[in-house]
Amino acid sequence: MRIAVVGAGAIGAYWGAAMQRGGAEVHLIARNAHLQAMRTNGVRVLSDRGDFVAYPHATDDPRDIGPVDYVFLGLKAHGYPSSGPLVNPLLGEHTAVLAAQNGIPWWYFHELAGPYRGRRVEAVDPGGATTAVFSPERAIGCVVYPATTIEAPGVIRHLEGTRFSIGEPSGEISARCQALSDAMVAGGLKAPVEADLRSDIWIKLMGNVAFNPLSALTRATMVEICQNPRTRQIVVQLMEETLDIA
Repeated sequence: MRIAVVGAGAIGAYWGAAMQRGGAEVHLIARNAHLQAMRTNGVRVLSDRGDFVAYPHATDDPRDIGPVDYVFLGLKAHGYPSSGPLVNPLLGEHTAVLAAQNGIPWWYFHELAGPYRGRRVEAVDPGGATTAVFSPERAIGCVVYPATTIEAPGVIRHLEGTRFSIGEPSGEISARCQALSDAMVAGGLKAPVEADLRSDIWIKLMGNVAFNPLSALTRATMVEICQNPRTRQIVVQLMEETLDIA
């Protein structure tokens, strides 16, 4: 299995290192000092689950890699429309694109039964610019639960969580999802293949909407927010409003 990580930051490098440890052929695309450190020393993962070092190929030029089986997007979603030069050299006829993003993805209405089937979400696919780079047929959804940070160039601190839920927009339990899940499990990750990944997307989004601004404003952790009755009630109100909008 050949895999490329476009945007090998805290999550991308962690995922790629785990996949390399599990036996996949992994290529990381990164920049600057982080790239140089990974080229020289590999990816060093520090974790309460056990430290390890993996040595995937690292480059800033996707033309060094060529077509792969899976592309993992470690970019922010607003960078997708301009990512064509990074991604196009990696795409073969059957390459799948794993979109590891928070929020509503550009493929949300692809293969979704009902009156909005095929609808384009302008906020995440402005003028169809994202679809022009990533056709929805390539998309495998991914909801990221781990927390990681770049402690130093080439050094990833894994704080908690190993779950990356994945799923087809159609809800099919496909062979490509199952093969990817097996490879992720071999690398020490949790990788359930979900028939209704959109529910996971909304659950994660409810957490982002509620906890992120409260944490930024109060400098409190999720645990501290939940243990305080006043902020816990604010979380409930924010989540209820998110559900109303959904």
